[in-house]
Amino acid sequence: MRKTERYRVDHGNSLWHIYKTVPFWKVVKNFLVIQAARYTPFLGVKNWLYRKFLRMEVGNQTAFALMVMLDVMFPEKIFVGENSVIGYNTTILAHEYLIKEYRLGDVRIGNEVMIGANSTILPGVEIGDGAIVSAGTLVHKDVPAGCFVGGNPMRIIYTKEELQDRMDRDEFFATEGRPEL
Repeated sequence: MRKTERYRVDHGNSLWHIYKTVPFWKVVKNFLVIQAARYTPFLGVKNWLYRKFLRMEVGNQTAFALMVMLDVMFPEKIFVGENSVIGYNTTILAHEYLIKEYRLGDVRIGNEVMIGANSTILPGVEIGDGAIVSAGTLVHKDVPAGCFVGGNPMRIIYTKEELQDRMDRDEFFATEGRPEL
């Protein structure tokens, strides 16, 4: 189960209450920063923008690909570890506005995580260190460390042990005679 906090609304759907839950000018600022970062090809500049203006925790050498869409209202609830790759056009949400309630939840992405293009990560999800998320996946629950997951609904394709076994048998990953990058 995702780890979210739930807030009830009494009348109208929760989006009609949006500026009671988050300040208007915060949303404007976040929108402008996120749009600038989505289009910049400079990975260091993106990470700086996210850390400085959105108060996100972003690890060293993490790469957000072109067009990644972060949560506009609560980006400070997104945490990404070191040396991770967030694929093209991925959406990371820390909120859900529903009819009779809205939910907020931290998104925690570990170290050396690979998230494929066009994935969507829902609020309250934790993706463990070394996990791989296939392109186009809806991440609706936690992903164990080292697993390879994919699909909609998301499912485990390879466990950490199965994935390690595949890599051990792959000539490309053999370290003998291969220079370090």
